[in-house]
Amino acid sequence: MKFLADMGISPRTVEKLRREGYDAVHLVEERLEKLEDREILAKAREEGRIILTVDLDFGYLLAVSGAILPSVVLFRLGNESREVIEEYLDDVLSQFSEELNAGAIISVKDDGFRVRALPTE
Repeated sequence: MKFLADMGISPRTVEKLRREGYDAVHLVEERLEKLEDREILAKAREEGRIILTVDLDFGYLLAVSGAILPSVVLFRLGNESREVIEEYLDDVLSQFSEELNAGAIISVKDDGFRVRALPTE
């Protein structure tokens, strides 16, 4: 799996994903921190990456676009510290890898996960 981390995700989370063998990049590494959400979606789609974000706009933009990809993992937590996000991300990756590969928006909340499959063409 390949990941693109938005500005609300710690670069250290990207480093952790790399140590675990994932292909992960952060917008700040590529000097794209000012990229608009639609452009981030396009970049992730072109590169086959899953977006990691705390920004609610991505789920909305993806849902209204009718696009099949990219998948989005949206963290909506009371505590959005790096450690907490990484703990939930580990759970997402172990439980929902098929959904992420097929195209999904996964909302991560303190009380659980909500998985919404993206349209299949």
